[in-house]
Amino acid sequence: MLYDQEIGRWLGSSVMRQQSQYHAYLQDLRADQACEFLLEDASFINWYRASNSENLVLLGEMGTGKTVAMGFLVDELRRRSELQLPQAKLCFYYCQNAGPDQAAQILSCLILSLLDQLPGLKKSFYEWYKQAKSAGNFEPSADTKKLREFLQRLLETIDRQVFFVIDGLDECDMASRGVVFECLGALSQKTPRLKVLLSFRPQEEIMDQVERMSKITLGCDTKRDGLIVRKAFETQLSRLPKDVKALVIERVSHLAQGSAIWAKMVIELIQTRGITAFGPMRLFLEQVPLPSHLSELYSVLLSRCTSNDINNERLANKALAILAIARRPLSILELAWAVAMGTAPLEVTTVAALGETVDHHRLMRLIHPFVGHLDSSDLKKRQVRLIHQSVKAFILEHRTDQLQSPATLATADQVTLQQRTESLEGLLLEICVNYLQLEEIGTTEIFPEEQVVMEALPRDVDLFSEDALLVDYEPGCSWEDLERGMVRYDPVDRGFGEFFVYASCYWIHHFGAVTTHTLPSLTSIENLCRAGSTRLDNWAQQNCRPDCATQPRFEFDSSLYDPLSITSLYGSEAMLRGMLENSDFDEGKFLPNPLIGAVGQILQWGDFARVKILLESKHGHQLKNLDFFRLIMNRWSAFSTQFKDWDQVFDHVDFVLDISVRERWAGELFCVASGAGCKPLVRRLTTRAQHNTELKNELMRGLWLQ
Repeated sequence: MLYDQEIGRWLGSSVMRQQSQYHAYLQDLRADQACEFLLEDASFINWYRASNSENLVLLGEMGTGKTVAMGFLVDELRRRSELQLPQAKLCFYYCQNAGPDQAAQILSCLILSLLDQLPGLKKSFYEWYKQAKSAGNFEPSADTKKLREFLQRLLETIDRQVFFVIDGLDECDMASRGVVFECLGALSQKTPRLKVLLSFRPQEEIMDQVERMSKITLGCDTKRDGLIVRKAFETQLSRLPKDVKALVIERVSHLAQGSAIWAKMVIELIQTRGITAFGPMRLFLEQVPLPSHLSELYSVLLSRCTSNDINNERLANKALAILAIARRPLSILELAWAVAMGTAPLEVTTVAALGETVDHHRLMRLIHPFVGHLDSSDLKKRQVRLIHQSVKAFILEHRTDQLQSPATLATADQVTLQQRTESLEGLLLEICVNYLQLEEIGTTEIFPEEQVVMEALPRDVDLFSEDALLVDYEPGCSWEDLERGMVRYDPVDRGFGEFFVYASCYWIHHFGAVTTHTLPSLTSIENLCRAGSTRLDNWAQQNCRPDCATQPRFEFDSSLYDPLSITSLYGSEAMLRGMLENSDFDEGKFLPNPLIGAVGQILQWGDFARVKILLESKHGHQLKNLDFFRLIMNRWSAFSTQFKDWDQVFDHVDFVLDISVRERWAGELFCVASGAGCKPLVRRLTTRAQHNTELKNELMRGLWLQ
């Protein structure tokens, strides 16, 4: 009691009280059953049973329940120590929203915790502290070297096991983390009875420091999620009807995807809104809104990662927006190149110049809490994705406005979720299109003729054996399985950079998703799809090789395409109408007869409704002729398209009845249809002729001439 007040003032007894209160809060929160698997993990068992000093790390992404799990282990270690003689001593610290100089606070709390458990050592600490002050160190509790020195002395006098449990080291700044790691490393070497348990997110710079430590990783486990949801439900929503309870537990457990914090906050949101009936609850769970507390957490975390620097925020927002709308996981390099393209100044017009602006290390540091654990040794592995759907919801609700130009910026009330999503689609489309317009992609062929010949030859195969032409195929196997062992290429070797594959394969998907103010410029699409261009051929060749196997998955003959046919197949209806209204088809960017070419591609691969859009355009007269219907019948007779809904196509004969009679080719059309066995067209012509004397006479004339 003599020293308690002064020691508490020096070391921060108020912080210790906050730590104890937070631990008690975690006890009320947690579902012990969801944590018990840790006790059966081999890494934990070996760490606990080790006779010498050992370190153990608990890893997990943001929101996976690391802190709750650490609280469980604190109580379990305490329980076990009560059964031992002499009893082990345990000190814990939870890093929460840590600011600078956290190392001193962590070490102070560890010392104060040991002194509280071993009060006989307080006198030694008191005398040491006074001695340090008299030597000119006015505040030894802020000096990490002095604190480390005393902690070492303290541990040397203890004749029993000591556990240090520190949660959330990733919350600390880099300098504080470095001090703590250095201190714990030195203490572990000199104190054989010390065991250290740490937890943090698997950041690259931290993982390098714990490479040799044993590790447990908290991943996605539906059963564990169910236990967490059930505990939260029983604590906050226990009075709901059984059927509603079952619905909530099943859906929230499924949607949690390992995010314990999201599950907890959704339960709190249900309680706040007071939803009790089955129907409203089902509607709520079909599109769960982002809990406001989780949104605040994400905002704080993003601000901390970017250090509130405008340039950092711009890069992080761009990267998260790209990940929110990307059609597949990206590689670290793909994301870095995409962000570089999205933030590049106008004077960057080459792949080489863009490459000079790429900094993937910086980018990953800015967004690391929001993406899954990454294998930093493989920069080309397609592994970067958002850790949870709530991060995407956060981006859509709170970050899209920062990506828009002032001209398109609208108030939050004016912008719907669909518009926000389309805004992201437009962002990534613009990045893809701009990337594919870099100079090298328009001047260098991705497959030089000699390379096509050489790489098409199979390796280690007797070309003169009949078996050489046989390919093993199993129904239901994936493209990845089929392409395993095939010869591959890397577009980077051709000078196309790291984002060429994604941009080539997926720009058309984003192209079809934009409809209004996010539409790309006609000029950019016309340049990208210019008929006969090297640029069109390059991205088309890559499009049919999404995993860079030399053998294409499907044929994509770029010589058959131009801006109109590509837009007819892949662009939105608004984009197609805009091109038909505003493009100059006589310019050299298009094929000689662009509308017929577009119809041919639509009838083979596309949406038949697009044909009507072409017919109704100001260029529709180019289709009102016999060649148009010859093309329709040719595609109709092809087996691959025979089972589509052709009625809407043959109904287009109504567009040409007058002109076919006036120009006297209706009879020839009837004869061609009859000869081709095209009953749908023959039937429509004869039906219309029953009510149209001029058409009837023309058909009869055609039959007579035949």
